[in-house]
Amino acid sequence: MTSSLHSGGPLVVLEDVSLTLGSAAGPVNILRGVSLEIAAGETVSLVGPSGSGKSTLMMVVGGLERPSAGQVRIGGNDLGSLNEDALARLRRESIGIVFQAFHLIPTMTALENVALPLELGGRRDAFEAAAHGLATVGLDHRLTHYPGQLSGGEQQRVAIARAFIARPKLLLADEPTGNLDAATGRLVIDCLFEHQARHGTTLLLITHDPSVAERCERQIHLRDGRIVDDQRRPPSRNHLAVAPVSEIPEV
Repeated sequence: MTSSLHSGGPLVVLEDVSLTLGSAAGPVNILRGVSLEIAAGETVSLVGPSGSGKSTLMMVVGGLERPSAGQVRIGGNDLGSLNEDALARLRRESIGIVFQAFHLIPTMTALENVALPLELGGRRDAFEAAAHGLATVGLDHRLTHYPGQLSGGEQQRVAIARAFIARPKLLLADEPTGNLDAATGRLVIDCLFEHQARHGTTLLLITHDPSVAERCERQIHLRDGRIVDDQRRPPSRNHLAVAPVSEIPEV
């Protein structure tokens, strides 16, 4: 089974996916029979109360958590049939992930953090591409800075550049503004949506912010591990008026 994505049909398919974890009090059902399809290029927000299973669902889609039952296919690849090495290759080549906590390597510069996925993939131009990627998020003057020398907004923009550097077909973003103040968060979301639009990337975004959720063309509501609502609607006009990343001020 190849780990590359192919065109045709939905990019993401979940069929009756469940996840049950053990605990001292007995089994805990995190996901309960979730079925879902996401088309290539679609922007989807995943919303719901804390503990509803949003982050777990994203982990399952990204191959970071294996479901107890059901099937997950990304670009035609059945994740259940892939071993850990094949899953890692799939993520490296085709899936970008942006976390709330940035997850930058503190001993590496911004340039090195962004270049790392390309280096692991054997790209000889990894640092040149990484420098360009940082320039597209307005950080070409921060190449040699370490994460501890960057603001929270700058760190998250480095993480966005790293997530997009291999031109993934699928981007997963788990509360990417959760550790940022409101003004900085808006700038980071602008950056995220500009990159999504530029590259036609499929976006699955977890957020508690209704204004961010409305920037997606589809909103999926999760409660108690089940999809309780799935609405398609035109994205808010804010999504259509994204400031160019190069114009984002330092914060």
